[in-house]
Amino acid sequence: MALYPEIEAYDHGMLDVGDGNRVHWETCGNPHGKPALVLHGGPGSGCTPYFRRLFDPAAYRIVLLDQRGCGRSTPHASAYETDMSVNTTAHLIADLELLRRHLGIERWLVWGVSWGSVLGLRYAQTHPGAVSELVLTGVATGSNPEVTLLTRGLGRIFPAEFERFVGELPPGERDGNLAAAYNRLIESPDPGVRARAARAWTDWETVCVPAPPRSVPRYEDERFRMGFARTVTHYFGNDHFLGAGNDEGVVLRDAPLLKGIPGTLVQGGLDFGNLLGTVWRLRQAWPGSELVVIDDVGHDAGASTVAAALVAATDQYAGH
Repeated sequence: MALYPEIEAYDHGMLDVGDGNRVHWETCGNPHGKPALVLHGGPGSGCTPYFRRLFDPAAYRIVLLDQRGCGRSTPHASAYETDMSVNTTAHLIADLELLRRHLGIERWLVWGVSWGSVLGLRYAQTHPGAVSELVLTGVATGSNPEVTLLTRGLGRIFPAEFERFVGELPPGERDGNLAAAYNRLIESPDPGVRARAARAWTDWETVCVPAPPRSVPRYEDERFRMGFARTVTHYFGNDHFLGAGNDEGVVLRDAPLLKGIPGTLVQGGLDFGNLLGTVWRLRQAWPGSELVVIDDVGHDAGASTVAAALVAATDQYAGH
């Protein structure tokens, strides 16, 4: 199933969400169609026009936003003076509700990738009346074991690269929470320290892509790289701001709260996140969800087979 044709936004704006933050949003497709919200990954990646093509533009009113601190939202996390204390999961969820009311939407389908799946799941658990369906890919739940896997556990698979990754940290910082340690470097007043830490972090993220070629062009953009690394380590190093109990997985624990919300989980069979079995456990704990596994694909929402499954899911829900 092919992607839908490229389209342009018919409306956009900057929403004042408080704390000095303004969030960029856009709408495209059918102004009178079924509302759908797109949640990008990262955290800190920002939205791209590609996401628009996963929805039938005749059937959907597609809403995209750049979450706090990234993309076209201001202030950008790459700026040292940007206050990251007001960039948390609770703040982002509040922003979604503010945007929903601003656009006059009662309920919307929520689509999320990677971190966007964490945010989408938690949003649906805390505001179930606002979510009609969920379509998620590169599924994660933001638990501490997932962070440990991505920052330390994969070192057994990529030992040389892991040695370089850990070697960027001061000796006393190498045994604890690696994301938190990197975040301390990225918050350094020394711009050289910040730049080296951001580069080392994105180099490690690139290694974790389980299929060649291992390159991520956007990481070569200095502004993107700094904002992304700062935001990811801010969340990874602080339990994703999900509160007490995240060692067991707050989102997975609360999966029964999703009862009554249909959902489709599209997961690459080679996604390293699968090593913890989280997506399978989520499917079992979430009544009304379905899991679609795409063989020979990793953590990649852009793969043609993953895109086809995502389009099939949004088409399925278009008439609901």
